[in-house]
Amino acid sequence: QLQVEESGGGSVQPGGSLRLSCTTSAISFDVYAIAWFRRAPGKGREALSCISARGGSINTVDSVKGRFTISRDNAKKMAYLQMDNLRPEDTAVYYCAADMTPCLPARVLSAEDYGHWGQGTQVTVSS
Repeated sequence: QLQVEESGGGSVQPGGSLRLSCTTSAISFDVYAIAWFRRAPGKGREALSCISARGGSINTVDSVKGRFTISRDNAKKMAYLQMDNLRPEDTAVYYCAADMTPCLPARVLSAEDYGHWGQGTQVTVSS
């Protein structure tokens, strides 16, 4: 069983920044694509961004493009979501997911492509 764990959530003021981190129990971290999703209060799960296993391909949804940046450091077995210029509507539980799946810019992000999920980390943006 592949374990996924995300961290780095917290409370920030509008316009602030946070960086979320994600790691897995797999030694072969560089064979897994990593994706970030979120679930806001009263809403369904929303796809945000993915990065391919080797970091060569990235797909970020238009709603957060320019503010959220996904990256990874395979030597450290870590992936990140840098979130800048945060807004109150970004308040949500953020999830990291991993699987052996493509991350293609032309492909719609789908939770169905990811079988291993973290427990979520809370991000709250308020004054």
